[in-house]
Amino acid sequence: MSGSRMRWACRDVNFDLYPGEVLAVVGESGSGKSTLLRLLAARLACDEGSVFYDVRDEGGVSAQSSAGSASRLVDLAQLSQARLRWLARTDWGYVEQHARDGLRMNVSGGANIGERMMALGGRHYGKLRGQALSWMERVELDVARIDDLPDTYSGGMQQRLQIARNLVTHPRLVFMDEPTTGLDVSVQARLLDLLRELVDQLHLAAVIVTHDLAVARLLAHRILVMKEGVVVEQGLTDRVLDDPQHPYTQLLVSSVLTP
Repeated sequence: MSGSRMRWACRDVNFDLYPGEVLAVVGESGSGKSTLLRLLAARLACDEGSVFYDVRDEGGVSAQSSAGSASRLVDLAQLSQARLRWLARTDWGYVEQHARDGLRMNVSGGANIGERMMALGGRHYGKLRGQALSWMERVELDVARIDDLPDTYSGGMQQRLQIARNLVTHPRLVFMDEPTTGLDVSVQARLLDLLRELVDQLHLAAVIVTHDLAVARLLAHRILVMKEGVVVEQGLTDRVLDDPQHPYTQLLVSSVLTP
């Protein structure tokens, strides 16, 4: 609230997301994109509207401004906190902007990966360690460092470790909040290649928040452009970036605005 003027973090956002599809949410700082991500991941409660999630294998996730929804979708607001925590540990992944926020810094790299498997009932030390080794290889981390603490890893290595920690349970839906921010250009490029490979291999649905249109172009099938909490344009990524229709999108694409 500013004076008598109400300000919305997100308003009238409406979209569907399907398995194997990557949606990028772009806009300048303060546009509401990170708030939207937290709402979708049930880290914030919606004041109005609903987020529906299909708990069946063939389903997707929908954000809708009204309660009208197919019966196979479950309103996240109707789920218990225990059920939401279960989804967050198993069916979903959440890649934080700062990898340290998504890792346990006081346990080894291997333990960071293995403890996610424990949420699915894994207890056999050898199998958990084997999974951790396999995923370290998959994200191009030196397996000899499996027992090292994340604090001894570089920023790019920490981000790859966080990705392995999130994907080891084979989630169906992954949320990513500015996953390349603060990394060197060369590290960013390799991380983006890795993310694209993993999304394709695992047939993930993903929502990625980014201020970098190059990241959106590389990873996303569709794009939402947000300004002051409102989606001003959305569509196929190439169409929106190559032929933007809204003046704000045109400014973003032409780099007149610095996100």
